[in-house]
Amino acid sequence: MGHVELPDSDRSGPVGLAGAPRPRSVSNRPRSKELDDLWRAPTVGRERSEPAATKCRTGRFPPAVIGAELLGLGIPAWLVLRAGGQSRAAFAAAAAALAWSGVRAARGRYADRPPGGPPGVLSAIGDWLLLIGVLAVARTMTGDSVDPATAVVALLPGLLVGVAAWGALRLPWSARQRLSVRRVLVVGEATGVERAVRLLGSRTDHPYTVVAAVPVGTAPLRCEVQVPGRLAPAPADDDASTVLGGAFAHDADLALVVPGPQLSEERLRQLFWGLHDGGLPLSVLSELSGIAAGRIRPAAAAGLTLLHVAPPLRRGPQAALKAVVDRVGAALGLLVLAPLLLLIGAAVRLGSDGPALHRQIRQGQHNRPFTMWKFRTMVVDAEHHKEQLITANENDGPMFKMRHDPRVTGIGRLLRRSSLDELPQLINVLRGDMSLVGPRPPLPEEVSRYDERELRRLAVRPGLTGLWQVSGRSDLSWQETVSLDLWYVDNWSVATDMGLMARTLRAVTDGRGAY
Repeated sequence: MGHVELPDSDRSGPVGLAGAPRPRSVSNRPRSKELDDLWRAPTVGRERSEPAATKCRTGRFPPAVIGAELLGLGIPAWLVLRAGGQSRAAFAAAAAALAWSGVRAARGRYADRPPGGPPGVLSAIGDWLLLIGVLAVARTMTGDSVDPATAVVALLPGLLVGVAAWGALRLPWSARQRLSVRRVLVVGEATGVERAVRLLGSRTDHPYTVVAAVPVGTAPLRCEVQVPGRLAPAPADDDASTVLGGAFAHDADLALVVPGPQLSEERLRQLFWGLHDGGLPLSVLSELSGIAAGRIRPAAAAGLTLLHVAPPLRRGPQAALKAVVDRVGAALGLLVLAPLLLLIGAAVRLGSDGPALHRQIRQGQHNRPFTMWKFRTMVVDAEHHKEQLITANENDGPMFKMRHDPRVTGIGRLLRRSSLDELPQLINVLRGDMSLVGPRPPLPEEVSRYDERELRRLAVRPGLTGLWQVSGRSDLSWQETVSLDLWYVDNWSVATDMGLMARTLRAVTDGRGAY
């Protein structure tokens, strides 16, 4: 049987041989009103007084989005139709706005989704095209005289507002994170609990905060987390009450269950029943790490729960759109930033002897070499001094990084901290050697030491920025860098790229990990 411990109390349930929890009955339960209340409380619905900062407030955003999309399509459509001399312009605009919200709602765009799983810009475009089809059918059935070309122009602002509203709701997750924190109680065997606590604690781009854990068995936990109780190694009648008691004691609003050998299918089913009856939401930790939620589609067959995993994007509309965004973005960037590029080039030339630009062979997509350009931040003969500094390498992988590299010039240190030395790589993006977003392009000698897992970083075009830059850059360990790059390689999308480019501005301003 399990047992529950009260926080800040030395009372706990009885323990049997070898530390195994002993069956608890009414007769051997400690006669304490405090403990009796704890054991009874989880079996009934409960309302906890939570601070405003920790409540999961998801209801206030969808109404604002729906209102913005209604007005964003209805008002411009009415103005365009009225300017075009269309009869019943107000009625047609209102019908189109309601149809737009109906299409969005029917396709689940207003549903509360976990971070990392937004519908995306392309989904908004698909919804808009579906809206045109719906209105075309309605026009045919009603015999309306609205000009098709005028109707498309009238509906176009609605698409732009829809994309903007989606971006305001989905992209700035960190700004809303404080308003939607989930207090998590982790349940599972010691190794699974430690893995979940470690991974959730290593990132801040999610709403889950581990407040306690209920391990299965007597194995000690090496992670620092409160343990209000334990489940017996074998199934027991009080599994659910033990978890509910731990959640009640630590004000948890979500149970994260980590499956394992000691949590059999039948035991998990009984546990789920008990937690649901006790009013505690739960999630199950999957072994499918590194796969974005948008690539997973659940299905059922023969009583089995199946998870279909979509392949990574390599071809198709999103790949074509990414190429267009890269070329157009690089061209506009070079045009707009031309005065700044000239000033930086002049500063590099005046700051030390040598050319303003530095070119270097890097390995690109499918391990194809290309010449990468950047502003020179080191002395001219920096490569000749590299061998003398190998022992001072601060990176634990094939990359060479030094926080205080003596080869870096004064102006070079400033350029590196602000990432302005990377701007000439817009030329590489324009040529198609690189992308605006992607893994960093490695040196040939680094690639020569890659294993099969690390070589997968080269499955996509290298990028000017990416997850590595917004997550700490050179402060990351080599394995952390590889893990971030592999996540991007398998899960990238145009919407992800847009979000990373927005986060890059903050990372560049912060300058953390840039040296």
